[in-house]
Amino acid sequence: MSAWSLEDARSAAASRIRFIFSAWHNQSARIFNIDVLTVVIAILLPWSTSGVAIGTALLFLALIPSMDWREFFDSLKRPISFLPIALVGLAVAGTLWSEAKWAERVYAIGPTLKLLALPALLYHYQRTDRGPWVFKGFVASCALLSLVSWLVMLDPALSLKGADAERGILVKNYIDQSQEFSLCLVALAFPIVTLLRERKFWQALLLCALALSFLLNMVFVIVSRTALVTMPAMLAVFALLHFRVRTNLICLGIAVVLAGLAWTGSPQLRMTVNRFASDYLIYKENLNQPTSIGYRLEFWTKSLHFFAEAPLIGHGTGSTRGLFERAATGPADLAAGQVIANPHNQTLAVAVQWGAVGVATLLAMWLSHFLLFRGEGLASWIGLLVVVQNLLTSLFNSHLFDFHAGWIYVLGVGIAGGTLWRQRMASTTGGTSS
Repeated sequence: MSAWSLEDARSAAASRIRFIFSAWHNQSARIFNIDVLTVVIAILLPWSTSGVAIGTALLFLALIPSMDWREFFDSLKRPISFLPIALVGLAVAGTLWSEAKWAERVYAIGPTLKLLALPALLYHYQRTDRGPWVFKGFVASCALLSLVSWLVMLDPALSLKGADAERGILVKNYIDQSQEFSLCLVALAFPIVTLLRERKFWQALLLCALALSFLLNMVFVIVSRTALVTMPAMLAVFALLHFRVRTNLICLGIAVVLAGLAWTGSPQLRMTVNRFASDYLIYKENLNQPTSIGYRLEFWTKSLHFFAEAPLIGHGTGSTRGLFERAATGPADLAAGQVIANPHNQTLAVAVQWGAVGVATLLAMWLSHFLLFRGEGLASWIGLLVVVQNLLTSLFNSHLFDFHAGWIYVLGVGIAGGTLWRQRMASTTGGTSS
């Protein structure tokens, strides 16, 4: 690099630093800093819970001085924005009729609070065109984690989880990792098809290789059963939206062949699939021995009974553990004797605490977000995919209230929804919104 070009680079870097630190009086700098901070949160999400928690706290602090409060409150009139707030409000109100200890009531509000970030992100990303930065950062971070996962499989001592580490898991757990990888894999389908239609074959090939890296990791390293159930459904949604019947039939044939090859070549995949049937049989035939499926069947049955006891407004916030304590029968090491605060189904988690009112609010929120993303474009596809994945995985887990899956939903819907609003306003006014 010549002396002139080096000096030019230093000048550009200094200019960018001055711009970043001008946020106290420069609205454009404030918005830029918020965008960068959101990218950092997306990059940290596959790796660190504490990093995301710190990042989101800083994000709220950065958002407050950047807002036009009149515009923000106007945006709350939309169901996609006020329904998440309504669910949080219901959790707060539910403390009034709960019989749980006050510490448990207050603690149970916590998992809902992340939903408050959703309206703020929807508002913010209608002011900026940097939404794709966040999605690219998340995919790149997951790609790096996929590579590290292979290394951990080869040398388990590399895992940060110590002796209890699951196969190929550096941090967190295989359910979170599988959700990340399956989300990235299916999300990449849209830009790949778009590039192929534009005859940009090299770029499409690069993204195909990236998608293949996620698929191979799930086939040969580790995958959750939830991902095995939900990923084909997400791919089917994409095919129905973007392909004709003949193309869908061809894709289905290719998928069957690839699935057969994966089944033949991966003992890990066969073991994961076979556990579906074996876990159920163990639970039904061997005195309710604890298995993953057995636990869920037990939790769901009891939760439906709790819901029937208080169908309108439920038992109140934080009541779930106490209800399971009273309903526990037999030894604690058997499925029927388990005491939990999470029934491993999002709808039932809401129904037990806040009854039909809570379920109606939850379903209305999911529906409003699903309907938001009807249409073409990358933002619509990512938003739709995030909603569909959360709907499907919430059949087996309380994923809206879980930290990792909940933040994927909040970031995905908030950023994609705000980006979509911006695009629609621009097309309506015939220009780019400010």
